[in-house]
Amino acid sequence: MDQSLCLLLPFFLGLLHRGLGGPLEVEPPDPVVAVSLGGSRQLTCRLACAGHRAPSVQWRGLDTSLGAVRSDAGRSVLTVHNASLSAAGPRVCVGSCGDLTFQRTVQLLVFAFPAQLTVSPAALVAQQDREVACTAHNVTPVSPEALSLSLLLGDRELEGVQALGRDVEEEPQQGEDLLFRVTERWLLPPLGTPTPPALHCQATMKLPGLELSHHQPIPVLHRLTSQEPPVTTSPKATPELSSTHSPRSPGPPPGNSSTRPCRPEIHQSPAPGGLELLCEAACGPGMSASWTQAPGGLEAYERQEAGALARLSVLWARCNPEGWFQCRLDPGGQMASLYLVPEICPPTTSAALWPGSLVLGLLFLAFLTHRLWRRCRPAG
Repeated sequence: MDQSLCLLLPFFLGLLHRGLGGPLEVEPPDPVVAVSLGGSRQLTCRLACAGHRAPSVQWRGLDTSLGAVRSDAGRSVLTVHNASLSAAGPRVCVGSCGDLTFQRTVQLLVFAFPAQLTVSPAALVAQQDREVACTAHNVTPVSPEALSLSLLLGDRELEGVQALGRDVEEEPQQGEDLLFRVTERWLLPPLGTPTPPALHCQATMKLPGLELSHHQPIPVLHRLTSQEPPVTTSPKATPELSSTHSPRSPGPPPGNSSTRPCRPEIHQSPAPGGLELLCEAACGPGMSASWTQAPGGLEAYERQEAGALARLSVLWARCNPEGWFQCRLDPGGQMASLYLVPEICPPTTSAALWPGSLVLGLLFLAFLTHRLWRRCRPAG
C-alpha cells in the first residue's frame, strides 16, 4: 500500500506544475480571423518542446462546430469549409510538453459582403433631385464600425452632404443564415458648375486585417425631357460596378473636410473585476446616449445613462464576453459599435476543475506526508 502511494506522489506533484500560455505559434497570428460566408480558411498551430520530449497539439472548439482537424507531431491544422454564420466563434489550440500545458485562442468571424448595391433614384437630375439613397444587400455584420456607406465625387467623399438616416432590415433568405440590407440616405448639396457626370455610392466593410469596398455609379443628367428618358440601373446590370479588396487600404487623403453629424464613440478601460465601456458624444445640450446591444442581453450588465454619457460595466464571470456592444445617440439615431474580442479563455470544464484539483492535490500530499512519517519514524 505504501509503495503504491509513493508511486502516485509524482503524479500529484505534476498537477501543480501545469500552466497556461506558452510558445504556441498560430498562423495566421491575429486574435480575430475573418472568413467570408461560404468560404474556407485554414488555421495552423505549432509547438516545439525543449529536449527530447514529444509535443502534443490539438485544436478544440467552444460550443461550436470545429471543422476538419488534422494533427501530427508538433502541429495541428484546422480547416473550415463552406463557412456558415454558425461557424463563427472561438477556436482554442491546446498543446503540451510533458506536464506543461499551453493554449491560444482565435476568434473566427464570418462575414457576408457581396457586390449587390442599388441606388434610388437610379439617375439624378441636376438642380432637381436633392435626396439619394444607397442600399447594400445580403450583408453581415452591419454595425457602423464594420459596414459604412458614403457618397463619392471622383475619389473623395462628397463635401456638404447631409446624412438623413440609416435603416437595417432582414433580407429574405432560403437558408438558415440571417443576412441584412442596409440603406443610407443623404441630402445633396448643390453640385456646382459644371455638373459632374456621376456620383458613386461606396460600401466599405472593415474587419480585423481586412478591408473591402464596392462602388455603384449614380449618373447625373443635365436636363430631363420627354425625348431624353433617365438612365436606369439594377443590381443585376451595373455597368460600372466595381470592388476592391485590400488589407487595410488607406482612406481618403487628408484635408477632406466633409460635413458629418455628431456621432457617439465607445471607449474601454480596465476596472476592478472586469472592464468599463463608456459611450460618449461631444455634442451640444439635449443629446441622450443609451446602450442598445450587448452579448447575452443588456440585462446582464450594470448600466448608467445620463445625457450624452452612457456607462456599462462588464464583469468577468468565467471568461470575457464576446460579441458586439452598441450604443445609440438621440435625437438623430447615430450608432457606435465595439466588437469585444475575448482574451485566452480556458474551456469551462478546465476552469471549474482546476481550483478543486489544486486543493485536492494539496490535501492528498498532506495525507501522504503524515502517513509516510508514521510508517518511517523509528520504533522508539
